Amino acid sequence: MMMEINLLPHREARRAADLRETIAVLVLGLVVVGGGIFFIHKRVQSDLANAKASVVQLEADIERYESQQQLVNKFKSQKQQLQSKLDVIDGLEQARNGPVRILDELSNKVPDRLWLTVIETKGKGIKLEGQSLDTGVVADFLRGLNASPFFKNVDLDRTSGGKVVAGVRLVNFVIRADMQSPVEQTAAAS
Repeated sequence: MMMEINLLPHREARRAADLRETIAVLVLGLVVVGGGIFFIHKRVQSDLANAKASVVQLEADIERYESQQQLVNKFKSQKQQLQSKLDVIDGLEQARNGPVRILDELSNKVPDRLWLTVIETKGKGIKLEGQSLDTGVVADFLRGLNASPFFKNVDLDRTSGGKVVAGVRLVNFVIRADMQSPVEQTAAAS
């Protein structure tokens, strides 16, 4: 004979206990998630309030320093105007001394047995016409001009036979060059 045991109530009790445990875990999970959301929300609100306070403070600082910024801009404008006036004065000073220095340099570079008859300037260009006893003297003059800091792009335009003086035929020449101030040259090199 076999004994029969009714396990149905025991299974029902086990199922009810499992269901209560699952609901308890679910409720506990919801409470933990809700608490996390609550604390994150509070943290975000606090950060947002701090950010708004910072924005208000920065706007107040901008407003406070705006008058000083306008004063700085005014001073910069005045400085730029004064600098442009100083540049004009420097340019006038160089222009005043430039022709004298160019003529002095020319007089130092003209060799014996060479005479300049025409000196023409146009802008930065200069044209020199003259006579010499021979072409070697003209070549020496060209070398001297090329070595000078006052002239660049020195070029012999033409030479030709000129009039005869005391049995010697003079050589006519034309030289073209660009004038420059040594002060400008050193400033450009810096």
